[in-house]
Amino acid sequence: MGFALGPRASSAGYRLAAFDQIGSTNTEALERARAGERGPIWFVTSDQTAGHGRRQRAWIAPRGNLAASILEVMDVAPAVAATLGFAAGLAEEAALEKVSLEAALRLGPDRPRYALKWPNDVLVGGKKLVGIGLEAEVVGNNLAVVVGIGTNVVAAPEGTPTPAVSLAALGVQISAEELFAALSDAWVEFRGIWDRGRGFAEIRRLWLARAAGLGEKVAINTGTMTLEGVFDTIDDTGCLIVRTADGRRMPVAAGEVFFGVAASVGAG
Repeated sequence: MGFALGPRASSAGYRLAAFDQIGSTNTEALERARAGERGPIWFVTSDQTAGHGRRQRAWIAPRGNLAASILEVMDVAPAVAATLGFAAGLAEEAALEKVSLEAALRLGPDRPRYALKWPNDVLVGGKKLVGIGLEAEVVGNNLAVVVGIGTNVVAAPEGTPTPAVSLAALGVQISAEELFAALSDAWVEFRGIWDRGRGFAEIRRLWLARAAGLGEKVAINTGTMTLEGVFDTIDDTGCLIVRTADGRRMPVAAGEVFFGVAASVGAG
């Protein structure tokens, strides 16, 4: 079966560009934006060969995994656009819950339980299932915003900073095409709530209810320093708030997050 938008996404006017194989769906989206595309349009493949994640790490999707990027050109500030990643996490989690229903019934208490890791990943049992990355570029008088979502459907990479897992390994037997249809519909809902940043308070509330490591020990490597403490919350701009041992509440805008026992490793 080929890729297709879900019915809600189709009705909402989203478009789709599907590829049998492509280097990077994010790169394709930005190139189209530079050429005049204004979206909203999804770029999707089950075989990505040259993708990249945060800090330009390789983001390769072997055939059968899902690489999807949504492009929209909008009149928002970059700081506001960055909060769209939290809506993306919620959309992905909702899509995963929908397609995992059969596995949940079959596996019972052992069913996968999805959690959102700041800023934009989805975890199962502390292992990374989904990576979400945002890129933005000024085009004309507006901002081209691309949200890339990579899901380990059939296979997970090895040697990653956070151990990774696939849906197949979790007992969820679905295709990249099935997951994408559910994701495209869920995106309509949470993008609508986000509403160009005006609805971030509700997105924040929903995200915190699904947050991994909330209230736990955390270490964040910002690239220039490591901050340790307790994951307190996220603020109204999406920054992670760390409560340090001396009681200070420190905002963090970006960094590599390690929880619990791994926090001491991340601080090393």
